[in-house]
Amino acid sequence: MADKKKILIRIGSLRHGGAEKVLVTFLKNLPQNRYEIDLLLNLYSGKYLPEIPTWINVLYLNKGEMITTNRLQDIPVKAFRVIYQKLLKQFPKLLYQFILKGKKYDVEFAAIHGFRDEILNSPLKSSKKLVWIHNDLKKTELYHYTDEEFRKFFGFDKIMVISEKIEQDFNNLTQNLEEKNKIVRIYNPLDTEEIVLKSQEPRSKKQEARSKNSNLGTQNSEPTFVSVGTVFPQKGFDRLLKVHKRLLDEGFHHKILILGDGYDFENIKNLQKDLGVTETSTLFGFTDNPYPQIKNADFYILSSRYEGFPTVLFEAITLKKNIIATDVSGVREMLDDGKLGLIIENSEQGIYDGMKKALENPESFDQYAEILKNYEMPFNLQNSVNSIVTILDEL
Repeated sequence: MADKKKILIRIGSLRHGGAEKVLVTFLKNLPQNRYEIDLLLNLYSGKYLPEIPTWINVLYLNKGEMITTNRLQDIPVKAFRVIYQKLLKQFPKLLYQFILKGKKYDVEFAAIHGFRDEILNSPLKSSKKLVWIHNDLKKTELYHYTDEEFRKFFGFDKIMVISEKIEQDFNNLTQNLEEKNKIVRIYNPLDTEEIVLKSQEPRSKKQEARSKNSNLGTQNSEPTFVSVGTVFPQKGFDRLLKVHKRLLDEGFHHKILILGDGYDFENIKNLQKDLGVTETSTLFGFTDNPYPQIKNADFYILSSRYEGFPTVLFEAITLKKNIIATDVSGVREMLDDGKLGLIIENSEQGIYDGMKKALENPESFDQYAEILKNYEMPFNLQNSVNSIVTILDEL
């Protein structure tokens, strides 16, 4: 029997988020008999940790919960983590010698674009390098990728992208056929059967309590809009709450549910209070099963400023929901150019127009519901996993 291929995978943590969830789904469906995998986390933390198959070796640089505040008592730990990670990034031989124990890998895999430099600067020159791009890099919140920065990704042997838009961005910068052949588009692995089953589970006591406190998710006449995602500026929850307030002031009664947490959670919570919408909107925080909430809502709304390929839309499609989504990367591809849901301008005004249309003319969404009844995904879980396995085997 041939030796198992040794693979190092790097990602920040497994707290929550689309890229993290997709990685875990992929790992759960990998053939154990073909690979020996080390998963290296910057922070050993996250709701998805228990889902990692036991045969995968999980390593980490730091342990504990992510620190999202600047409280005085948290600063020493936060500073240590940052300095320690920067030190290992600057001197990668230390990482490979002391954390990875001098192990040699056949493939080194950056599961998100943020680990580009860590993988490309690996002291293992013989390993093949792979990166998974989940975001529209031309529109990221914290870092705007110039063409020069984009081109650094061609240092990888393969560049996996998740949407036509991202694929085109990379193709536009290729300088030869070799670079063009490095780019491969693969839809994110998505377990639709699991989504449907989980949507039928009863809500947790915590979710029930929050729903009752705000009359959300109960049988009432007010339309409910739900949105799911990590709470940081990319997701546009600030825009969503401002539009919510504006529509309420105009007499359009409705409810908002936001499921997720993140470093911007307290800011969004404060905005909710400042706008005076705590009775009509609920910040649920993180839940490992948002599907009952999505299923019970009247509309799913994506208010993002930018995305790569928002997997949550495929989850909403799986649950046959009325969808309103800002015109960000991946949305036109996922919603079949507006046949499966309402695509709106990527602005606060666009969100307002879309939600107002849903409230004033809900029957206009019947056209989407009719198509969704018999709609089948353009891919399935096993095809996506097989495509990635093929790449790993060919590297």
